[in-house]
Amino acid sequence: MNVGVLALQGAFAEMEAYWRMRGAEVFEIRQAADLERGIDLLALPGGESTVQGRLLKKLGLFEPLKRRIDAGLPVFATCAGLILLAERIENDDAVWFASLPVTVKRNAYGRQLGSFTTRGDFDGKHDFPMTFIRAPAITDLLSPDIEVLSTFDGAPTSVRWRNITAFTWHPELNATA
Repeated sequence: MNVGVLALQGAFAEMEAYWRMRGAEVFEIRQAADLERGIDLLALPGGESTVQGRLLKKLGLFEPLKRRIDAGLPVFATCAGLILLAERIENDDAVWFASLPVTVKRNAYGRQLGSFTTRGDFDGKHDFPMTFIRAPAITDLLSPDIEVLSTFDGAPTSVRWRNITAFTWHPELNATA
């Protein structure tokens, strides 16, 4: 499997290591020419969603990636990647790909100093480690077809919808994920 990791800003090195540990061929997406490689899965890492969104547009990556996502390219997104995909962002006027029918709230679990690791339910497993770093919250599911994969304190923290799997937390930082 060829995994293209958006490598403009944020935790792309950790995302690359996560997929390499799973046996994937990994390459970085930094410019439009990188999209000419075969991509079986697009990985959108954590980081700063506004910076990533602006760079996507400035570098001519936004429209080609949006077309591919909306056409069914599998996507794995964490934190800022989830924000980029969300249809609505309740505490931000910006909307980026709007390909995932959820509403999110940026930094819902606190700023950088409020980052934490806890345990929750994930994919049928209880007491699963979850690392939240300036994490968004999923505040509303806008489609009945969204599958909730994980929860913390009763709130959804990862979801799957069609070709998109997205996390508020960072599975790439947990060796068992």
